Amino acid sequence: MCTAHHAVEMEDLHRLRDLLDGGVDIHQEQNGYTLLHHAIDVEIDGHEQSGEPLHVDVTAYLLARGADPRRRSGGGTGISAEHLALTRGHSLATCLIEEWVRTHHAGEDGV
Repeated sequence: MCTAHHAVEMEDLHRLRDLLDGGVDIHQEQNGYTLLHHAIDVEIDGHEQSGEPLHVDVTAYLLARGADPRRRSGGGTGISAEHLALTRGHSLATCLIEEWVRTHHAGEDGV
């Protein structure tokens, strides 16, 4: 597992920040998942496996750093992180992504 994806897997925001500050591509892919896809998956899995409340820390951080939730994985052939969050039931990520889309696309299509 590459270092940035490992930081996402461990939910290590400090390490992830350092890697992104050092030039790691925010849309880096591994096994068909961007960092944002991976964060959504990790947050859901952690919730399901532990029974702890769902959280959105890594997803929020990656969105703040410029990850595009509408970008499709697999070089454009896969699903978007937006779709992954919606279909897997990550309501917190879905809410954040909807707001991201609203603010980043304000003025487009008459919005």
